[in-house]
Amino acid sequence: MDSAHALQTLAEPARQPSHVHDHQCLSFVSGGTHFGVDIAAVKEILQYAGVTEVPMTPPCIRGVINLRGLVVPVVDLAIRLERQPAPPGRRACVIIVELSDGAERHDIGVLVDGVSEVVDVAASEVMPAPNFGTAVRADFIRGMVNRGDSFLILLDIASTFDFQELAGVRQAALEHH
Repeated sequence: MDSAHALQTLAEPARQPSHVHDHQCLSFVSGGTHFGVDIAAVKEILQYAGVTEVPMTPPCIRGVINLRGLVVPVVDLAIRLERQPAPPGRRACVIIVELSDGAERHDIGVLVDGVSEVVDVAASEVMPAPNFGTAVRADFIRGMVNRGDSFLILLDIASTFDFQELAGVRQAALEHH
């Protein structure tokens, strides 16, 4: 394929995955990359104030927090995405998201470097993730949105976080207290 044809192919609008609709996303930064999650999955945003570490948990699990009497595991998104984690700065936040596993609902905390804003995302703006050259596993990505000089990577929360892994952390925390 010649370079002119390749550029034309890249410039053509992508066909939209059928599961992407117009919606709002919470945008945030982790490891210098801009990500977004569907605002409907976000329950609240907390300033990072530390966690209780739980022995023998996967490296991406920073620990647990007490959220109004509930034990909530906190996942460091940078480590989960196999990126170099940074010590939490003063803008660090824990985004509490709700995941459903069939009939059960689970709250998890996602540690990020900072929350940016709520953005409107039209389905026509969402491009499929490339199948090469991204720093994030393709099954974690719902799509990408061009924001001028960078992209907003839309995460698929259910694929990014493993229920069994997080349930084990919650159980281990309860057993140690």
